Formats: sequence, C-alpha cells, structure tokens
Amino acid sequence: MKHYILVFVLLVSVSLEIHSQTNFGIKGGMSLTFFNEDNGVFGENPETEVGYFGGVFLDIIIDKGFHIQPELLYKGIGDFEFMNLPIYLKYDVDNNFHILAGPSLNYFFNFFNNKFRVRADVSIAYDITEDLDISLKYTIGFEEISPNILFIGLGYRL
Repeated sequence: MKHYILVFVLLVSVSLEIHSQTNFGIKGGMSLTFFNEDNGVFGENPETEVGYFGGVFLDIIIDKGFHIQPELLYKGIGDFEFMNLPIYLKYDVDNNFHILAGPSLNYFFNFFNNKFRVRADVSIAYDITEDLDISLKYTIGFEEISPNILFIGLGYRL
C-alpha cells in the first residue's frame, strides 16, 4: 500500500512539473494534540499534549491560484511517532494568504494494531517573505480513538 501511494505522488509530481512551476521546501514546528478518548493507551492519558513535526514539501502550481502541495512529515507526540503524508489542494486567497485542505495519510510506528490511518487536514498559510511562510493546520481524526491535532509551523522554500 505504501509503495502505491509513493508511486502515485511521484507520478503526479512529475507530470505536473512538466507543465507548471514546482517549489521544494522544508517545514517544521510544534503541535497541540487533543485526545478524543479517555481509555486509549496514550501514556498518562492527558487531555492535551505538546509535540513537534518536521519534513519536506512540494508546492506544484497547477493553474492560476491553485496548487497541489504534498508533504512528508515526521511527527512526535509524547511517546508516539508517526509519518504523515497530507496531499493538499492549495488556493491563493491573495498573493500572501493561502487556504489548504485535503486527505492526510498517516503511518503510526507505535499506535495499537492499526498502524495506517486516513485523516482530514484544513490549513491556512501566510507568506512572510517569498521563501518563508507560517502555517496553522488542524488535523481531524475520524476514528473513536484518534486525536485531533493543531499544528503551528514555519516553511522555507529552497
């Protein structure tokens, strides 16, 4: 399954790159995790926990004002670690302000028996400079024992 997702993202990226401008960058920041279930195996079962994230992204312009932005992020929340692959449709509200939304594919390294989960992400981003942006992202868990997460981060286009 992981191989199919990687091949799909690479094919989309390569085919769109032929006809569009593509930016590559790094991003990272902090997260606040809000747990939905009190009986989950989340260590001491806190209501909210601070975490971190870091990774890479592609910003592929597909039309004026519209982009596809896949990201590959490593995230840590307390003792839990996972890989996150959101695939956003990005809309430019104006030159510096953007709205992003899309599915988020997650692989948990140490999270119960079901290690693969699909979630939904909604995000806003503001370009501080041409190469630096700040973003606020909210990830929604669909399953009963699945935390919602608020991410605050910086991205840098290389």
